[in-house]
Amino acid sequence: MTDPVRATLEAVYRGESRRIFATLVRLLGDFDRAEEALHEAFRAALEQWPAQGVPANPRAWLVSAGRFKAIDAIRRQARFSPWDESAERAEALADPAPGWDADTDELEDDRLRLVFTCCHPALSPDAQVALTLREVCGLATEEIARAFMVPAPTIAQRIVRAKARIRDARIPYQVPTRTELPERLDAVLRVVYLVFNEGYAASSGQSLTRADLSAEAIRLGRLLVELLPDAEAAPEALGLLALMLLHDARRAARTSAQGEIVLLDRQDRGLWHRAQIEEGAALVERALRSRRFGPYALQAAIAAVHAEAERAEATDWPQIVGLYDVLLRLDPSPVAELNRAAAIAMRDGPAAGLALVDALFARGELADYHLAHGARAELCRRLGRLGEARGAYERALALARQQPERQFLARQLASLPG
Repeated sequence: MTDPVRATLEAVYRGESRRIFATLVRLLGDFDRAEEALHEAFRAALEQWPAQGVPANPRAWLVSAGRFKAIDAIRRQARFSPWDESAERAEALADPAPGWDADTDELEDDRLRLVFTCCHPALSPDAQVALTLREVCGLATEEIARAFMVPAPTIAQRIVRAKARIRDARIPYQVPTRTELPERLDAVLRVVYLVFNEGYAASSGQSLTRADLSAEAIRLGRLLVELLPDAEAAPEALGLLALMLLHDARRAARTSAQGEIVLLDRQDRGLWHRAQIEEGAALVERALRSRRFGPYALQAAIAAVHAEAERAEATDWPQIVGLYDVLLRLDPSPVAELNRAAAIAMRDGPAAGLALVDALFARGELADYHLAHGARAELCRRLGRLGEARGAYERALALARQQPERQFLARQLASLPG
């Protein structure tokens, strides 16, 4: 193969393979058959493009090649299995009725269909995450397993079961209707945010962050914003993308050169990614202007206030408290209450914040959440209640699973006088 053709084919694979796969899933009606057809299509291109030249529309050529390779494979199977439905299935796939014209480039909706299929509420949350990373993002099973600290066979089993569930339950490969979209979009956004959070603050392990996972989540967020119709729920897609960009903009400053955690008020703001902050802030404004915003847009607005402060001392804590008040009315949660308590402590002093944290614990909320105990420890330390601070740090340390967080808590505990 000539070098220019090889380079073109490799570039098409990197940039277009998941789009091609999404269309093949729609045309062939099966994940595994589409995956095999994808590889067969690229194998055919490897053989034919050097002699015939690169087609004007490589993506359409590859979709056509994959589709016909799959039809041929089913027809061959039908010769050896005359009593099954293979022949009828092959002829149905050969019929142009599936709604794809090789001469057009109207394939973008297929990626959105694939996202909603992978995040269908009939699948468990773990299966939704694994299937989305595998089929939409193209991550290998081993990569997903490493990211979530789960054995590869477990991830593989989740993916196999999810595909079987989609097939057996005849889950439609389609974008939900306008009336269904808000409810269904919630599941998609939740999956994307789960992926981002695992990359931004890993739940366990030796590393605080996984930049590759955060990047995949941001890529999915951009895809949703790009492809979603102008529906009632679209502002929350804007809000989620803004939230991820604003958090990710601080990545370089969140750890020291030795991998130790650096708290927000001590971060070198010169390391923050200003272009991401500007993009995120603009997306927040778009979402809030719609007046149809939800929790993601409000969280992004809070992140934007932090990101736009040139110095920690310049942070507009009253505005942040006000945004948390709106968030709690819209989507109450103990974690949001904890974050509001921290903001109250910065606005009104540690005693005011501690009273709110203690009220949470008194209600039985967040008893096993290490960050809540860490927050209480810090407030007690600031108030000089060192015995209580020590006990709270010890409880937080017992609950923390991530090594950098454990090291940070141990340092805080060791630094207490006496």
